[in-house]
Amino acid sequence: MSLFSRLSAYAMALLCTANPALGAAAVGPATEWTQLLNNMQLLEQSGQGAQQLANQSTQLLNEAEMIMNQLDQYRAMLQNLEKLPNEIWGDAVGDLQRLQQIVAQGEGIAFSMGGLDDILKQRFPSFAEFAQSIEDGETFSDLYANWSDTNRDTISGTLAQAGLQYDQFQTEQATMRQLQTQSETAVGQMQALQVGHSIASEQVGQLQKLRGLVAQQSTMMGTWYQSEQAAKDLAQQKREDFFSSTAPATSGGQAMEPRW
Repeated sequence: MSLFSRLSAYAMALLCTANPALGAAAVGPATEWTQLLNNMQLLEQSGQGAQQLANQSTQLLNEAEMIMNQLDQYRAMLQNLEKLPNEIWGDAVGDLQRLQQIVAQGEGIAFSMGGLDDILKQRFPSFAEFAQSIEDGETFSDLYANWSDTNRDTISGTLAQAGLQYDQFQTEQATMRQLQTQSETAVGQMQALQVGHSIASEQVGQLQKLRGLVAQQSTMMGTWYQSEQAAKDLAQQKREDFFSSTAPATSGGQAMEPRW
């Protein structure tokens, strides 16, 4: 299947209300597009990579919604209990840890797709010209950077309202230390659940925006690839028509004779 077909199919899938099964697969390290030195390899991998990251953004969105609902149930249980039993609190901690991972993985997707926009423009002048004509001055790289800034600012604001800092949620280790501190009392547990629920809710909205950005970028890439391929096909057809055309006749007509 061509790159355009894969990108188009993916973009259409994103725009539909697909609901893939939730899995435990995690988004890996951000794709380093600059390691793909061959342009054809870059084109091939960009199509596959964009589709993979899109599927992962959809999965993260579904997981964030599931965690948000689960944290709601924990909060309701805690209202009727002096303190959540250890086994239930352990489940809640697992959900909060996964939420921290979802935030980090969303950032990874934004970084990878923003980097892809930059590297394609560097490698392919025609892509840079095409993108400039439809982006109205703001590149996808800019949009992903803005998305990341908004995401971090939103989380920081939520944590600040609870007297916490972003650093306490930035890594799994820091998150675990904070959760261990809050597990000692029902008040601490409730605060952790409320903050987690707010962040999960915010991530649902942010991941919806991220999924939309990936879909728009993939559609643009596919449209560019189609126009580029059409131009190449036309040039090839013109060459074939030129070399296969009938040569002018070399017989007949008036013989060339000296006239003096």
